[in-house]
Amino acid sequence: MCNLYRVLSNQEAIRAITSAMIDSTGNMEPLQEVWPDYMAPIVRNTPAGRELANVRWGLPSSSQGLEPETSE
Repeated sequence: MCNLYRVLSNQEAIRAITSAMIDSTGNMEPLQEVWPDYMAPIVRNTPAGRELANVRWGLPSSSQGLEPETSE
């Protein structure tokens, strides 16, 4: 991932749009820059319903990308 993301909507708007029932983000400030490995809000499904949560943003590396390079 190499793109810059922004989160300019407030918590109430995100909860209303996504029907999030649980909010574990605390006091969420607008984020002008969200890069990989930054904390950012997401909406995820849980057994108790949709949850708005802060998590580390990014895509997991493939197993090929995690293997050390060797020279033979």
